[in-house]
Amino acid sequence: MDMHTSKICFVSPCSILGEPIYECLSKEGFQVDWIHDAAQALDKIRNTEYDAVVSDMCRRDMSDAHFLRKLCTETNYAAPALFISEHDSVDQAEKPLKPGAVDYFTKALDLKSLIKQLKELRQTSLSGQSQQEDCPLGISSAMRKVEEKIQILAPYHQTPVLIIGESGVGKEVVARRLHSIQTSPGPFIAINCAAIPHSLIESELFGHEKGSFTGSTNTHKGVFEQANNGTLLLDEIGELPLATQAKLLRVIQEQVVVRLGGEQEIPVNLRIICATNCNLRAKVECGEFREDLYYRINVIELDIPPLRERQEDILLLARQFVNLHAELYSGQAKNFDLLASQALLEYSWPGNIRELKNTLERACIMTPGPAISALDIFPHQAEFVKEEKNKTLKDFLQSRERTYIDGCLRENNWNIMDTATLLGISRKSLWEKMKKYDMHRETKP
Repeated sequence: MDMHTSKICFVSPCSILGEPIYECLSKEGFQVDWIHDAAQALDKIRNTEYDAVVSDMCRRDMSDAHFLRKLCTETNYAAPALFISEHDSVDQAEKPLKPGAVDYFTKALDLKSLIKQLKELRQTSLSGQSQQEDCPLGISSAMRKVEEKIQILAPYHQTPVLIIGESGVGKEVVARRLHSIQTSPGPFIAINCAAIPHSLIESELFGHEKGSFTGSTNTHKGVFEQANNGTLLLDEIGELPLATQAKLLRVIQEQVVVRLGGEQEIPVNLRIICATNCNLRAKVECGEFREDLYYRINVIELDIPPLRERQEDILLLARQFVNLHAELYSGQAKNFDLLASQALLEYSWPGNIRELKNTLERACIMTPGPAISALDIFPHQAEFVKEEKNKTLKDFLQSRERTYIDGCLRENNWNIMDTATLLGISRKSLWEKMKKYDMHRETKP
């Protein structure tokens, strides 16, 4: 057992199912708080730091979707959540809960699988204790797999790594994480190959001697020398000219650098990480990227999915960015209201994590109160901004209420009990509002 004992919040009203799970978790060394009531569990989570929440999804006091939504939006909980489904198949369980949960298990679960998952999450948590708070990876399955690969790679500090992913997904964050835990403690140097003029790229990479070209009044160490005994990140590697690619290949293979205008071979010892948002294989096929260099830098590949494909990470990252902003400017950390959290999850984030961070920075600055609304996040979205100047406040609020109720009804497949529970109102009140807004389920022809 490691020095860190994971603290688990186990939510289950059922003694028959809960007892064996509780005993199994305890015997494996987890510190378990077994809470039978969902509302009490939420109160406990608000005031206690847990490493994971395990819920058996058979509560009668609160629907599964309602519990998960409250967990995501009304608490500062940012750790993994695992759900044990009453359905026979995981597919049925996932439908009402996505996005938000890390994993699902059926009632006929193998306890070994649950324990294995929790231990993997604990290992991820341990590896993340030394992470910079502004460089989160996430709790989604995809990012946990990336974290696992990073842990494996850490001791092999000279092995090249290729990170691929869309712009803004956090490729440099992943590179810095790998550098921070590897055995070689030297400097981390990052350079964007696309941002340097072709006439200067070799000087920036390999350095130059004094007088080697017009204007070179001093000896300059290139990024390979600057990153010696550490890590060098070559971002947008696909934009390098072919002539430079040939010289880069030699440096990687021989671990020596020759400055422009010089003759001395300078040994370097470092890990080279390359990153790209383009298809290097396609560039190889059309002759724009050297095939031998491609295979040399692609010893280990880390694929970072876009944010829209790992929605479990959105609220986690959003809270971390908001808290970071509060720490940076010595302010009070803001929270998201329910509609804001839903808007964050529903937006596609084409700019990925970079867009999320910049959007929330603006929202933190422009929001006067402690709660960030959907309008604060997306002030120009027609979905949230009503430009009908003649509409009264009453009309506006009723319009929003009708839209929200309609969405909840559809989410719960027009189940009145589940929808009323989700809204926090009685069935009678829900029926009255449906009658008021003339809401009824469409009948299929």
